[in-house]
Amino acid sequence: MDVLVAGAHGRVGQHLTERLADDGHHVRGMIRDPAQTDTIDGLGATPVVADLTDDVADAVAGCDGVVFAAGSRGEALDAVDRDGAIRLLSAAEDAAVDRFVMLSSMGADDPSRGPDDLRSYLAAKADADARLRESPVPHTIVRPGSLTTDAGTGRVTVADTLDPAAGSIPCADVAQTLAAALTAPAARDTTFEVLAGDTPVAEAVASVGD
Repeated sequence: MDVLVAGAHGRVGQHLTERLADDGHHVRGMIRDPAQTDTIDGLGATPVVADLTDDVADAVAGCDGVVFAAGSRGEALDAVDRDGAIRLLSAAEDAAVDRFVMLSSMGADDPSRGPDDLRSYLAAKADADARLRESPVPHTIVRPGSLTTDAGTGRVTVADTLDPAAGSIPCADVAQTLAAALTAPAARDTTFEVLAGDTPVAEAVASVGD
C-alpha cells in the first residue's frame, strides 16, 4: 500500500512509520517541521512536509491508506486533534482512499467522565471519531490506554471497552496495532480499545468484532 502517516515524527508515529516501511509499504511520513526530514528518511519513509491546520490534499493524493497518529500534546487541541483530523479525513474522502485509521484514546466515548485535565483532549478526539464514523471511507478507530515508552512486546488485549485502570500499553505496540488495523478485514468500520496483554497483535486485531 501507499500509506500516509500523519504525525510520523511523534512517539507512536515513528514506530508506525518504521514498521509499515519494514512491512513493504511505501510510506509517506507527514511532518510539519522540515528539520525532521532526516529522521523520517532514516525510518524508511518519504518525508512529506504539510500542516494539519492548512490544506493537506497534496499529501493525501494517490494514497491507498491514511493513518492519523498526530497530536498537539495539548497545545492546539481543536486545531490539530479535532479539526486537523477532520481536515485529513476530508482530503482522504476526496482521494477515495481504501482505509483510514484513527489513533484515538480510551475515554473518548464519554469525555465528561475523564480526568479534568484530559476532558478537552478527549472531547476533541470524540468529535474527530464521530466525523470518521459518518464517513464513507472504510475506517478503524483505535483507542489505546495510557502510553508508555517501554519496549514493545507484540502482545495486546483488545475489546470494545476496557478498564483504563487495568493497565497501559507501549507506544511500539500501539503502532503495531495501527499497522495491523490498516489491512485487517475484521477491523474495517470498527472501534476498539487496546491495552498491553497476552494475545499477538495480528491475532487480536483479526478477532475484533467476534
